[in-house]
Amino acid sequence: MLEQLKIDVCEANLELKRNNLIIYSWGNVSGIDRDKGIVAIKPSGISYDVLTPDDIVLLDMDGNVVEGVLNPSSDTPTHLELYRNFPTIGGVCHTHSLHATIWAQACRPIPCLGTTHADYFYGTIPVTAVMSEAQIKSDYERNTGKVIVEAFLSLSPDEMPAVLVANHGPFTWGATPAKSVESAVVLEQAAEMALKTSHLKPDLRPISRPLLDKHYFRKHGKNAYYGQR
Repeated sequence: MLEQLKIDVCEANLELKRNNLIIYSWGNVSGIDRDKGIVAIKPSGISYDVLTPDDIVLLDMDGNVVEGVLNPSSDTPTHLELYRNFPTIGGVCHTHSLHATIWAQACRPIPCLGTTHADYFYGTIPVTAVMSEAQIKSDYERNTGKVIVEAFLSLSPDEMPAVLVANHGPFTWGATPAKSVESAVVLEQAAEMALKTSHLKPDLRPISRPLLDKHYFRKHGKNAYYGQR
């Protein structure tokens, strides 16, 4: 069932390891078939060294396993909450990549200090509110998704395919599982660059809106002209 989706999700998870975004079994990528309402996700605690498409777990939007013998990722409720609330996304990625997680642990958003950041993320990468004791003790993983959604009440998940969960780490997404990983790779690069730039010049302000607009919209939107047609 949904063999190509399982292959795509498995390959996206393996891409995390190839890009040094994970260690051990940390992190996970999922994908969704919107027509069937089925999500494919990495199983919990399985090493990337042995992961195959047959290990990928299929679930419905209520979190019920419809195919697979392994337990799905413990972060599954977070992924499902994002799919429910961000209808244009087709893949979700979660890592504990070093520099993005440093910003998340500091509970600080990542300012757009240059055009590398602006090419992918339209402005400051947000950080969620700190979760309350009640949110942590009851339905923690789904509440993680809810605080992400709350951080996007005035933001577009299409223009900002990344968030930092306070005290935790980054989640990214995209039109496909592969695109969600691409967002994670670029986020880690932007996080490292911003951290080092801030040390070099602590009083540096974000780039101007005209420069942000130029670099973001030349790659995204109806008038984009970057790359080949």
